[in-house]
Amino acid sequence: MKRIALVLVLMLIAADAAAISRYNIHKMSCERVHAIVQSEGAAILRYRGRTGLTLYDRFVSSRRYCPGSQTTETVAVPTTDTRSCPVDHCIEIDIFDLR
Repeated sequence: MKRIALVLVLMLIAADAAAISRYNIHKMSCERVHAIVQSEGAAILRYRGRTGLTLYDRFVSSRRYCPGSQTTETVAVPTTDTRSCPVDHCIEIDIFDLR
């Protein structure tokens, strides 16, 4: 019985992780990117980096979408209307840098 409960919990966790939406933002405006992240809370965004390579990351609307050991940091991604659309992503908290 305990094994069944454990398997069900693991399946729910896996289903939640697979549920995150993915977007290719190279033809989107900054406003549209913000609307997506705000409405979904977290989304994986694919974009073209400065070197021409396709990059991706998980972006969030607030810290509550980050694991407990992480906080948010604002970075910029290129969109059709700006080269520097600010969005937040999760980063590890450096306990030695707390001041």
